[in-house]
Amino acid sequence: MAGVLPDRGSLLPTEREAAKSYRYGLAVALWHPEVTESLLKGSLAVFDACSVEPSHLTVHRVPGCYELPLAAKWLLEHHQVDAVVALGCLIRGETQHDDIIARATAGGLLQISLEWSRPVAFGVLTVATLDQARARAGGEWGNKGAEASVSAIRMLCLRGTTPLIPGYPFTDTP
Repeated sequence: MAGVLPDRGSLLPTEREAAKSYRYGLAVALWHPEVTESLLKGSLAVFDACSVEPSHLTVHRVPGCYELPLAAKWLLEHHQVDAVVALGCLIRGETQHDDIIARATAGGLLQISLEWSRPVAFGVLTVATLDQARARAGGEWGNKGAEASVSAIRMLCLRGTTPLIPGYPFTDTP
């Protein structure tokens, strides 16, 4: 069963304000476009709610999830973005193909994030059915694309100038 992060869609006013000063790259896989376009819509809604200028957003579509790590690298390298949001959907099939692609994608995105010391938010669904994907792309389990954008903003704030507020949301400071 999927977990739910507390306050997963809400950003602090300081985080919303800081979000405007960064540039974001969004890499969106073309497989399962019904799902990935919904993830993109949720992601863009977060940036819109933070008043991020459209000129600070670069959106590129890639063939599939396997291509997301290279797309993230190119967005960082050639578009000089501060963070990447990678969006995709892998639905389990009859073979192990989805597992191989999921592991390669996750590992590749992590590697790019660590190499570039920049957030690469993981908005890739790995599900058993299309219904599960729909539930996580704007359905009953929220929108994981929106959550990935929130994660990217929070990580940029952690690295940047936005001060940590004691006790919120991930500190043990009294």
